[in-house]
Amino acid sequence: KMAENLKGCRVVCKSSWSHLQTLCRLERVVCRELGITRKNLKDFEVEYLCDYKKMKEQEFYLVKWKGYPESENTWEPRKNLKCLKILKQFREDMEGELKRLKQRRSPKKLDNSVASFLVQKAKHRLRLQRWEADLNKTREHKGRIFVHNEVDLDGPPKDFTYINNYKVGEGIVLTEVAVGCECVDCFGDPTNGCCAGASLHKFAYNDRGQVRLKAGLPIYECNTRCRCGPECPNRVVQKGIQYDMCIFKTDNGRGWGVRTMERIRKNSFVMEYVGEIITSEEAERRGHIYDRQGATYLFDLDYVEDVYTVDAAHHGNISHFVNHSCTPNLQVYNVFINNLDERLPRIAFFATRTIRPGEELTFDYNMQIDPVDAESTRMDSNFGLAGMTGSPKKRVRVECKCGVESCRKYLF
Repeated sequence: KMAENLKGCRVVCKSSWSHLQTLCRLERVVCRELGITRKNLKDFEVEYLCDYKKMKEQEFYLVKWKGYPESENTWEPRKNLKCLKILKQFREDMEGELKRLKQRRSPKKLDNSVASFLVQKAKHRLRLQRWEADLNKTREHKGRIFVHNEVDLDGPPKDFTYINNYKVGEGIVLTEVAVGCECVDCFGDPTNGCCAGASLHKFAYNDRGQVRLKAGLPIYECNTRCRCGPECPNRVVQKGIQYDMCIFKTDNGRGWGVRTMERIRKNSFVMEYVGEIITSEEAERRGHIYDRQGATYLFDLDYVEDVYTVDAAHHGNISHFVNHSCTPNLQVYNVFINNLDERLPRIAFFATRTIRPGEELTFDYNMQIDPVDAESTRMDSNFGLAGMTGSPKKRVRVECKCGVESCRKYLF
């Protein structure tokens, strides 16, 4: 009777696809659904390479097999290995370390210290690959995220969670917008000024999505109540990051940084500054803690009054890793979409010039906006001083390492 009731019953398997394939090979079981056939039954996956030696002109590598403990590592001749990418990376790591130690480039056997470093490097690279996969699994935007660290063995930051939108702190309420525009074609035939009417009928973007307002003026995008569709040219920031980017470790002591993998045109939207929205009182408390650590991720939302702050220290997106520069290539704009509370703008970064592929993205942590009219004087993005009261002289001075010719020497 019970067997009849269980007919057609399915249970979600918590093992990964690769783990199930490994189990099949261990038990010598052919499984068509998992792609395990008689031809590849004896094929095992290399997780990473641990050591190297040369005997009678033949190269051997110590292999860590995926799904097996290190006690099952085996020496394999080069001809048995088909993992070309792993082999190339191992050779690069090995040659780089031997060069650093000023040892022979083609030794017959590696010192234990060199082999130990190569294992650490391989494990470190796997941790970064897992982090990269987690970031891309979590992101809701088009732009992919890559992770690269060839400087040291620092892994993913601890106590950091990738988020796509503001995390609302305790006691803070985001009020949804109640009305939207009635436009069919917001750019070509706006009705009553469209949503841009809130900004004195100045449409924020051109037909290619590039901002055409001066820095300091607010941007009002179409919202969920608007009649226009998702392809409306007045929906730019809400579409999220469009470019592939790489979180990389800098080689001059500035920690992690972000570089673009694609060309970004001048005035194009690049990313939002996302984090936890907290009160100014809570920001002041956290600011003293971050100040002692010599780093801050606090961004005051002081478009009209200094009531709220964004803290991206533990919850944020890729902007968490963007470094300061005294001559930045990103400019801050206040953006309003589904929430029109002027105390809670969204913080968007736009390119100040054309940014080449591979170039690092930066903004000025102590940015000052020159007034362009009465409206623009409301904006003051003092990122570095967020959450801090009293004289800046009482703070620990943080040295600037941006390296540009016009460097101010100190962040704050």
